[in-house]
Amino acid sequence: MAMTDSTGSTWRYTWARQQNERRRRVFRTAERAWRRRDDELRRLRALAVGLRGSAAAGGGLPLALSPGESVLWTTPGVQLVELRHTTVLPAPDLVVEADPGRLRHRLPDGVRVTDAGIAVVTNRRLVLVGGRGRRDWAYGRMTGLLHDPAAPVSLIQVLDRRQTSGLLLPAGVATEFRFVLTLAFADAIEQRPAVLAQLDELIAAHAEATPFRPEIATPAQARISARIPGGRRTVAVAAALTLVVPAVLVESDPPASPEVAAAATAAPGPVPARTRPPSPVPSPSVVRERRCGAPANPMGYDYCGGERVRKPDHRVCDWFDCVPQFWAGRGYLVSCRDGAVSLTGGQPKPCAGHDGVRRTVHH
Repeated sequence: MAMTDSTGSTWRYTWARQQNERRRRVFRTAERAWRRRDDELRRLRALAVGLRGSAAAGGGLPLALSPGESVLWTTPGVQLVELRHTTVLPAPDLVVEADPGRLRHRLPDGVRVTDAGIAVVTNRRLVLVGGRGRRDWAYGRMTGLLHDPAAPVSLIQVLDRRQTSGLLLPAGVATEFRFVLTLAFADAIEQRPAVLAQLDELIAAHAEATPFRPEIATPAQARISARIPGGRRTVAVAAALTLVVPAVLVESDPPASPEVAAAATAAPGPVPARTRPPSPVPSPSVVRERRCGAPANPMGYDYCGGERVRKPDHRVCDWFDCVPQFWAGRGYLVSCRDGAVSLTGGQPKPCAGHDGVRRTVHH
């Protein structure tokens, strides 16, 4: 038997059921994505602690290891690429991608394939053992490193080679290759603890972004607009039409009747000014009520969960307390422990000078 309210209607209960089903679907989707990323960050943390490599791992490879050299990671199906023009790459760093995007297997403009083979990452160098020979990139001589954000291509510059070259990897292994290469380079400069500290910060920031279980909608919360096809949008369009139609009618000049024309000719006088309805005042920007402690703002930024803010709205500092040199940041938007917001999320030492990161800003 269908449940009804005091008037015998069932539409409020239908609305509440549909709202709760929709909210559960959205929550479960967000929770699954959150858990996948959490598992991945913890896997990388464990890999950063336990990856040591061994000389025995290089057994069967057509590669002679030097004394003390150990193999950390290998993968086949890798292509050697070279740049057609000269460029200067940024210096290698130890940044771990906070949320790497999906890589599409393609060749960027200006890059050509010259060989293919097996990529080997050791504790001293990156090697491609190809059909035409061997290409080495020693960490101690590496001056530039660039990972393409959209394609599984990593370009490298070294002191003893003028031409920029690199690797095109299978898209499924490119992210792990980049992480292992970061670890190997960190070991070469004795900075693996910095990578571990960065992963700990990413895990802590991700924990703060745990999706909140949605509130349960009740029949009493249903609005009358839910009974109208199209809901609030239909009501808004109808309200706009009630303002536009009278304005159009006032603006239009219908032809005058003969009597009116005659009266106007017989007794000319001042013509009263036509009155216009007041222009509709634009409605203020909608601000989400559920902000989880974030200040009210027209951008809809909150601390509840969702997508990270990597390109903040230009008005962000009008509504949030921004740190000095805010726009010099190169990460995502985070709230520092002293209450200020910074664009250094996912970077080494985020919120430096502001007591560290408290939570992530979402939209």
